[in-house]
Amino acid sequence: MDHKRRLQNLRESFSSRKLDAMLVSHSPNVRYLCGFTGSAGALVVDENGAAFFTDGRYGDQARNQVQGARIRIARKSPLLAAAEWLADQAKRHGGKHLRRLGYEADHLSVAERDRLAAALPSWFRLKPTSGTVEALRMIKDNDELSLIRAAVKLGASLFESALQTIRAGVKEMEVAAQMEFCARRKGAEAMSFETIIASGPRSAQPHGRASDHAIPGDGFVVCDFGVILTGYCSDQTRTLFVGQPSAEMRRGYEAVREAQQAALNAAGPGVAVGEVDAAARKLLRQNGLAKYFTHSTGHGVGLEIHEAPRVATGQTEVLRPGMVITIEPGIYVPGQWGVRIEDMIVINDRGCEVLTPTTKELLTI
Repeated sequence: MDHKRRLQNLRESFSSRKLDAMLVSHSPNVRYLCGFTGSAGALVVDENGAAFFTDGRYGDQARNQVQGARIRIARKSPLLAAAEWLADQAKRHGGKHLRRLGYEADHLSVAERDRLAAALPSWFRLKPTSGTVEALRMIKDNDELSLIRAAVKLGASLFESALQTIRAGVKEMEVAAQMEFCARRKGAEAMSFETIIASGPRSAQPHGRASDHAIPGDGFVVCDFGVILTGYCSDQTRTLFVGQPSAEMRRGYEAVREAQQAALNAAGPGVAVGEVDAAARKLLRQNGLAKYFTHSTGHGVGLEIHEAPRVATGQTEVLRPGMVITIEPGIYVPGQWGVRIEDMIVINDRGCEVLTPTTKELLTI
């Protein structure tokens, strides 16, 4: 990972944001910029360099992982240690080069912001920022794409475990447990999120996490799952059927599959994410099902399971090569049944590449 390049990219954004330095405290952003994977760390980046702060629990880890930044081990919280260091640096240089300090407003509580302000000299101007590092993270480099491909491959392999476990009478949580056990055995660090196994009428719940509900002998089963491998997430949804679906259910499934393909066809460089969302909704509208599509078409994936950009109505972010997003339209008929199909894709110069290898044919058990 080229952490020095990432730090420089952040510095190059300071001028437009009118910053002299930035305090990064959100763990995924810290990891992205300097490589530290622990849970307690703060990073100060200014025009002259970068300094990383953590406590004694993470000394060895920081020395093994942190790149592009000086390491400072403190006996207090990394945030306060960073503030005191900034105050000292400002005093040494007469407060001339460190006046406007950006902080991650989306990830800092009001109390933490107040403690930060109290620890800094009065001439410091704290400037809230939003999405500064996340904007850099939207474009994945080749190293990241290799790690994401590996995570997607491992995650997709779990669907075979689901197919072997799903039967009428088996509890949803048993299916999830088997999938998660297989994930760990294959090297996953964790699941990207709590596994969703939603069967029968529960398939109409978009986030129907696995429960002690027994899978019925006649109904859809929505399986939404992902793994974290080497820090990067995967995300996939497949819907299968236990028993024999009615003609209406088959039509619903095919409509979702066609809507997903329409969105895939629309995704490419220079296309606004709202247009991708609109392509899926148009297909469902033509089938009289748009009212049952109750969430966005997708989202970015990387070090976090939900990243920018959000692929939704009204969103104007333009797709660029290197962006990794999900395409996941679905329909949910309240109290009856639901269907969702989700792939991860990477935008390239020609359009997009579907990373998820699993079949999208309607499978019946």
